[in-house]
Amino acid sequence: MVQSLGWLGFVLVVMLLNALLSFGNDWPGIGVVLRPQLAPEACVLVLGLVVFAHLRGRVPASMCSTWAAVFVLLVLVRYIDVTVPAVLGRPVNLYWDGRHAWQVLLMAWSGQSAARVLWTGCAVLLGIAALFLIVRCCAVWIGGFSSVRGGRLWAVLAGMALPVAFHMWQPWFDREGRPLFADAATPAVHRAVLQWRDAVSPARQALLLSDSPVEAFARADLAALGGGDVLVLFAEAYGAITLDDGDLAAQLEDARAVLDAAIRRDGREVVSARVVSPTFGGGSWLAHSALLSGVDTAPAGAYETLLASDRPTLTGHFARHGYRTVGWMPGLQMPWPEGAYYGYERIADVHTLGYRGPAFGYWRVPDQAAMALLHVQEFDSGREQPGRPRFVVFPTVSSHAPFRPLAPWVDNWAALEHSDAYDAATHAAVLAEPVSWSDPRPAYVASMRYTLTWLAQYLNERASPDLVLVIVGDHQPVGSVTGPGANWEVPVHVISANARLSRTLRERGFIRGVYPAETALGPMHALTAILLEAFSKLDGVEVAVDD
Repeated sequence: MVQSLGWLGFVLVVMLLNALLSFGNDWPGIGVVLRPQLAPEACVLVLGLVVFAHLRGRVPASMCSTWAAVFVLLVLVRYIDVTVPAVLGRPVNLYWDGRHAWQVLLMAWSGQSAARVLWTGCAVLLGIAALFLIVRCCAVWIGGFSSVRGGRLWAVLAGMALPVAFHMWQPWFDREGRPLFADAATPAVHRAVLQWRDAVSPARQALLLSDSPVEAFARADLAALGGGDVLVLFAEAYGAITLDDGDLAAQLEDARAVLDAAIRRDGREVVSARVVSPTFGGGSWLAHSALLSGVDTAPAGAYETLLASDRPTLTGHFARHGYRTVGWMPGLQMPWPEGAYYGYERIADVHTLGYRGPAFGYWRVPDQAAMALLHVQEFDSGREQPGRPRFVVFPTVSSHAPFRPLAPWVDNWAALEHSDAYDAATHAAVLAEPVSWSDPRPAYVASMRYTLTWLAQYLNERASPDLVLVIVGDHQPVGSVTGPGANWEVPVHVISANARLSRTLRERGFIRGVYPAETALGPMHALTAILLEAFSKLDGVEVAVDD
């Protein structure tokens, strides 16, 4: 059979193997698309098999199996390497993504039947097994073809070696000048190994943490707040794409206008800016810790190192100035011992914040309901320890990918304290709405409108006049929303009736209104010192306030 197919068969087999290591992502979604490029790793592996067959005269079955296993592993690595950036908007990080892969799978399959999950898992395993058998057959074919000695061997060697040699020469050209070759998969493995090394090595971790804003903490007396409550609200997946993408911005324009009107209704003012998040598409805790500590958490291992350190935090600083510090965490579903670093007086998770209504998907508690419970328990006049101001950190969850199921808006905030705020028919209809990972933009827009709407209504109906509300986007949404090449910027809004505070923030680069300037102030962790300065009466000098 080898002799009958000859060169045509060899070329077809090599083309198949090349396609398996040169495909790209079919954005938006998790599918693949063939690309007319050469895969350098396919050339190297085929060349190695050809040389082995020529030197040994035959390729043992065990060698074919090992070769096929390595090849299939590279195919899987390539799939991950081209799919994760398309979905999350950033390269895969083995250390971070590997630790949370199980939770991501649970979130993706929440609401699906066990039978569907089982069948999907079996289909994936069978697909990988079938791919292995196909690649192994190709290895056997190449081994048989290459064992025939003579002039054709040199043609094969040249055909494989020349593309590899040219690929080695590619870096001398800019990227636009070398579209012939697909990006190799092995650098992704090397990058993952380096990330893992940096994350688990104490010696390297010690070099990862940036300096804390020690001087800002030392000088911040929080006097400019006048004892008012402070709510730091991390708006899940609230990214600058909602401003920079014309289509998304247009769909959210009216919701932003409603929020702006609610802010101005009772004499409040909003100032806005952009900062660069340490993460993209996920990993919200990196943004939380960066702002609360003033330390850069982007490097692998920096987050763990920070939580094991004694670096100062906003929560600890507010506690020392008499504030009751609360972590309002509706997305927290398991023990969080490392949260002790922040020094919260109270941490309310999904089990303890008092929600009695039905679960809306994996994240269970709608943001509006979580805010209603937070208001009653910590901000209302009948709250516990009424003489102490509050510093509350509230990461929202309803706009988390895949942005569904999304709870309906409830006009009666008091009803959200009870179990019947959402009727059974409405709840069932919401859960029945399809979830799309390939086209999530409509659901993302709906979740952002929901967030802006409940914030506006809370300010209109329930918020105390002296509340300082800091809204920070934790990161951009997933790459299937932003598209390729999006920046890592997020909006920041500070809403208050404190004219001095707003003036100080404007002097540091914020501008009036719900639309920030197009240029980011800097990284997320740089915002900590800016807020500390705005919250304080520094050096005993009053800053003049304009009209």
